[in-house]
Parts: sequence; C-alpha cells; structure tokens
Amino acid sequence: MIKLYTTHTNDILSDTYSDALAIRKQVFIEEQQVPPEREIDTDEQQAIHFVLYDEANTPLATVRLLATDYNTIKVQRMAVAKDARKKGYGKVMMAEAESYAQKQGYQKMVLGAQITARNFYQNLGYQEEGDYFLDAGIQHITMTKTIA
Repeated sequence: MIKLYTTHTNDILSDTYSDALAIRKQVFIEEQQVPPEREIDTDEQQAIHFVLYDEANTPLATVRLLATDYNTIKVQRMAVAKDARKKGYGKVMMAEAESYAQKQGYQKMVLGAQITARNFYQNLGYQEEGDYFLDAGIQHITMTKTIA
C-alpha cells in the first residue's frame, strides 16, 4: 500500500507551491492548451494550495481553495499528474480540501467543473447549478456542495 500525505500553503515561494504549479502547468498549459497568463492569475497569493505526495515525495495531485466570502470557498485548479491518474488521487485531494474548508468554518464549496469532470464531482456530492460556460475555451458548469 502506497503511503500518501498532503500539505498546503499560501506561500508562493514555497516548494509546495512550486510542486502545485508544476502539476498545473503539465495538465492545464501543456495538455489542455490553457494560456499561461490565464492559468497563473492574480489570485495565487490569496489562495491555499494543496499538494498530494507519495512516500517518495513525488507530487501527484493539486487543488487550490479561494474564499469568496465568509461562508463559501471556491475549489480551483484541481489536477492530477498524468502518470498518477485513475488511482483515486483526485478523490483524496478533494476530501482533504473539503476537510480543510470545514475546519475553517466554511459552509459551502463551489467550483467550475470542466464538463468532462462533472461526473467525478457529482460522485463527491456536488450538484450542478446554472448553464454551461466557457473558461479558457473549455466548457464548464458551476457545481456546489454544502459542507456544514
């Protein structure tokens, strides 16, 4: 059994942030062709960045959380490294983010799910809201989950 651990930071000079960015660059910029200036935005310093590691300290998955108000936190930039997919790491990453949000007193999580990932989020208890929208040229849907 592989031992996993997560860490999080809001320090954009940290190794954790660098690892998060490396996964995001691979997934969003290289694989999905999202422009770098769209992927790395002005919210980096306000967000909490999470990274899931294996026992060899290899970064496997990342997500960032950004508070939108005292009640709601937004899930953003959820990504699993290409070599680490289909192993449940995305689910582990989301559970960690949800646990953190609950401990901080947030009552609701919201995210913009890529259409190809909406079943993943539905299986975690997220519900669709509103219409499809384009973000970085990729079709998304808003999804929310009450966690309080």
